Amino acid sequence: MGTLLPPPRRATRIWALALGVPFLAGLALLTLTPSRVEHAVPNLLDVIVSLTHRLGWTALTFTRLEVLSNIAVFVPLGVLAFLLLPRRVWPLSLLVGPALSLAIETAQHLALPHRDATMNDVLANSTGATLGVALALLCTLLAAPRSSRLRPPRLEAS
Repeated sequence: MGTLLPPPRRATRIWALALGVPFLAGLALLTLTPSRVEHAVPNLLDVIVSLTHRLGWTALTFTRLEVLSNIAVFVPLGVLAFLLLPRRVWPLSLLVGPALSLAIETAQHLALPHRDATMNDVLANSTGATLGVALALLCTLLAAPRSSRLRPPRLEAS
């Protein structure tokens, strides 16, 4: 599978690190501070829900919006994990999201009593990270040089 998944270019890894560090800092601020998002920006969440209701999508509730948000926030983490881990161990990138989410929820449960640490959050976060890995994998396969995708294995005579 090494020929199917060429390693990312050096510039790609540099960009992933440059964008990943602030992303992870923002994720820590979002998840590991005492105040909840809905208390910090309640009007924004209400606007989103009411706007979707006006557009006819009445199935979106605050709870569903929270789940979709958790999924969306962790998609970049899956992409980053896939880009930054060596190709020979890329399946480990599927474990980064669930592990980080479990660590966040554990920290919230132990140290932040005003935050709700739930397994639903772990599941939604893990789903987002897995989607991110799948997206990065698909983009890598689509962008791989055609010769590396079609090259049959060679047998050498001795």
